[in-house]
Amino acid sequence: MLAMVYIKVNIKLPDTELTEMLIAQLEAIGFDGFEENAGSLLAYIAENNFNEIQLTSLLNQYAVQFTIETVPEQNWNANWEANFSPVVLENFLAIRASFHDAISNVEHEIIITPKMSFGTGHHPTTFLVMQLMQQINFSQKAVFDFGTGTGILAILAEKLGASSVYAVDCDAWSIQNAVENFAMNHTKNCNIQQANNAATDQNFDIILANVNRNIILDNLHYFINCLSPKGLILLSGLLVSDAPEIKNMIQHKSTWQQKAILEKEGWIAFLYEA
Repeated sequence: MLAMVYIKVNIKLPDTELTEMLIAQLEAIGFDGFEENAGSLLAYIAENNFNEIQLTSLLNQYAVQFTIETVPEQNWNANWEANFSPVVLENFLAIRASFHDAISNVEHEIIITPKMSFGTGHHPTTFLVMQLMQQINFSQKAVFDFGTGTGILAILAEKLGASSVYAVDCDAWSIQNAVENFAMNHTKNCNIQQANNAATDQNFDIILANVNRNIILDNLHYFINCLSPKGLILLSGLLVSDAPEIKNMIQHKSTWQQKAILEKEGWIAFLYEA
């Protein structure tokens, strides 16, 4: 197992309306775990990705108080296991940890090891993408899962019939976690690679990009180049306030047509067709 130390930042929030905006901005600088409590937000980042000057500059803009502490790996994982509850999306999908009982009366079941990687189905953006995936025909499709995290969306794509799934993440911990989850779910068509962007010489029928606004905008030209004609792309990790910029950039850079948009708790997910 990869030994990793995490940094925990405890941010005092007098105004809860700041929470969603801060989460999006903290994700953009590498934070990948969050806990919302009354009057505070806990944000987590791998120690080797932590830049204190960058964090201080961001939080000083909002004049909030915060503390920084080191959290050993085992404490993080114990916390996840203690608080991880199954996610059920109607009769379509159930997501659980290995220590939970099997969930019946659903079409698909995914087992996820609840570690530090983003994507357990609890966050609204992951949930929204899975809702959109339920509406799509994945049979014999080539899929690109950019920012795979735990690998949950890649696993679901294969379960829905994808002939190949190319999963990418920039974080070594996420790569290891996804590989473990692929094995636990007996995937056969999922391949994974560590990369900092979406550059590829492959073409895909479906792209899944549940990341954040900045990463989507930075990689939009790669998505345009690798999405096949009539292909579909699902974009999430986005706040409602991000929608105008995302729509404008897509309209300016591509001929994609918006097919659907879903919203949950201030977050959104788009479905576009090339």
